[in-house]
Formats: sequence, structure tokens, C-alpha cells
Amino acid sequence: MTEVEELIYQQDGLQREVMLYFHDLLENNYGLLAKITFKNPCYYGNSWICYLKPLKNGKVELAFMRGNELSNDQGILKSNGRKQLRSIEISELKEIPLDAVEEILNEAILLDQTQPYESKRKSKES
Repeated sequence: MTEVEELIYQQDGLQREVMLYFHDLLENNYGLLAKITFKNPCYYGNSWICYLKPLKNGKVELAFMRGNELSNDQGILKSNGRKQLRSIEISELKEIPLDAVEEILNEAILLDQTQPYESKRKSKES
């Protein structure tokens, strides 16, 4: 069992189920590399694409690092006041809008492959 899977198995009930589903989807179907970053499962292609986070309200957040650059044609990504991140909160497997999530994942991976991430932060030398 990997370090990421161990972390996921520490979650309770529905959160574990949702996180395992997305972990399998992201790692096996999309070929993303799973690592633990900031105590959460994070998924990488050329750069950090998304992460899973168990929330205190019992839901799981699937957040996209460059969400502000995604089209969100599906209308399910929320900013929650954040400039760059966009996410969807999921309570249980049966409520996952699979087609919409897969469209967003495909777009996020394509963005990662075709337009390398460039930090907008000013360097300390400036």
C-alpha cells in the first residue's frame, strides 16, 4: 500500500469511498502521479494538477490548481473566494457528475501538457 493510499484509508466511510474512487481514476485512468502534499493526496502530470481534501462537513473537495484557467462550461467548479483554485465538493459516489468531472479532468491535463505552469509571483530578485 502506498503512502497516499494509507492516508486515504485513515478517512471515514463515505469520504474514504469518494477519495479511493478519485485516487484510482486519477492514477490508473489518467496516469497521474500521486504524492502527499500539505497532508493531502495530490496528483501531478508535468505540474500539480489537482488534489483531494477531506472536509470537516463530511464532503471531499476535488480542487484544481489552475482552475481559473479552465472553461468551467459544466458550471460545477466553485472558487469560494480563491483567485486560482476551483473545486467541487462531493458527499458520496452516487452524486458525482461523472461526465462533467471527466471533461474537467481532460481539460486540466491538456492545459498541463500544452501550457506549462508559470508562477505569477514576483521573484525575490525583482
